[in-house]
Amino acid sequence: MDPRQRPYRSVLYIPGSKERALDKARGLPVDAIIFDLEDAVAADEKANARETLKMALATGGYGARVKIVRINGLDTEWGRADAEAVREMDADVVLLPKVNSAADLDALAAITGDIPIWAMMETPRGMLRAAEIAAHPLMSGFVMGTNDLAKELQTRFRPDRLPLTTSLGLCLLAAKAEGLIAIDGVYNAFKDDEGLAAECAQGRDMGFDGKTLIHPAQIDITNAAYAPSETEIDLARRQITAFEEVEVQGQGVAVVDGKIVENLHVATARETLAKAEAILALQAG
Repeated sequence: MDPRQRPYRSVLYIPGSKERALDKARGLPVDAIIFDLEDAVAADEKANARETLKMALATGGYGARVKIVRINGLDTEWGRADAEAVREMDADVVLLPKVNSAADLDALAAITGDIPIWAMMETPRGMLRAAEIAAHPLMSGFVMGTNDLAKELQTRFRPDRLPLTTSLGLCLLAAKAEGLIAIDGVYNAFKDDEGLAAECAQGRDMGFDGKTLIHPAQIDITNAAYAPSETEIDLARRQITAFEEVEVQGQGVAVVDGKIVENLHVATARETLAKAEAILALQAG
């Protein structure tokens, strides 16, 4: 599957130290899992978490879910050992927290080799260097660390996330420019379905590929929000059909629902159908 077509609707954080959670994750309908060695693991459990996670990944059973391991920062006492451990794990991606520059990625790559890297984008300096970070040759995805970012920016909470929109936009621009996956930050109130749905809709409208989750209860709402709706699929099919008919007939302009359909609309329509097909294939697998 083309990496750009692979669904990343739901990306769930799982503590790398919790065997029960690691086992349960094998049966959850998420597109990707962030196996966390950083914030979700207490300091005195860091070493054990590495071994627990390594064994879980070696055992397998995670199917087509993308396996992402978030390590501790290389400026911590655990970071280098985490990075060395990931090199020996059955992981698809290594996720580095608090990335401030491309130099941070160079330091990680010197340990992990050619494993694809994702960056936690959660600092003011990281926002200002998003384009530089995105252009790194091993970079394949951004994850917004909105909690840490809000703390650093000293913002107040607002449901519309207005204080964060500049940062979110800078990272989206950089990610789209380089063809990276862009994953929105977490929604903390995991029992607030209405609020989660609203934030998912906002993130999807902005252009994010999916959302990071802190609880399995958030999966269904997020998967639905980031998947093409039946209405979008139907429109995409009709746009493609109308455009192709006009081309065959040598006529001027295709029109669907009173709106002109151009090449760019058809390209978007084909992407919509490809994403829907990829989701079905993932579910079937």
